[in-house]
Amino acid sequence: MFVIIADQIGSSEDADRVAGALVDLTERFTDGYPLAPERTAGDELQAISADASVALETALHLLRSPHWRVGLGIGAVRTPLPASVREASGPAFASARAGIEQAARRPSRFAAVGAGGAGVRTEQLGALIDLLLAHRARWSPAGWQLHDLLESGSSQAEAAERLGVTPQAMSKRARAAGLRIDAEARRALAALLADLGATVEASTPEGALA
Repeated sequence: MFVIIADQIGSSEDADRVAGALVDLTERFTDGYPLAPERTAGDELQAISADASVALETALHLLRSPHWRVGLGIGAVRTPLPASVREASGPAFASARAGIEQAARRPSRFAAVGAGGAGVRTEQLGALIDLLLAHRARWSPAGWQLHDLLESGSSQAEAAERLGVTPQAMSKRARAAGLRIDAEARRALAALLADLGATVEASTPEGALA
């Protein structure tokens, strides 16, 4: 299971962004959350998913904004799940808490932590996610605009027509942003995260969930 904790940066000097983020996440990934994401503190939210791709995309989506830091916890969660994510518990939540604490000290504003003996593999996966985040940090607003259109299901030709540019210009924009590389990297990272999650959960002693 995967737990995401996101903490709003500088919330004491900024507008509350948690409520809007919760609506956005629920609209985008609602089928991937067994429990609805919730505010768990004044400037913090939590989400949980058994789907590695949803967990990864949740973290990446939040990190598009400079207003968030994110911890991703990998591990087991006590079942049956309660009615609220605020009532859920297990090693994955402790790992996510450790992740958000580490994220506060990292330039990427992100850290992944695996429960049990998954430290080295989690560090390796986190380094690859940091690399993806660095790649995305160089995108122009036009690159993000095209990314969003393609992710919503539009073809590159449809996106070009919608934005009023030639297909050639659109192809150039996609190459400049490395959108194909980004999509392939996210698929690969989700697969690695899923494999790591299965390994961590399988190695969790039953007593850890008692």
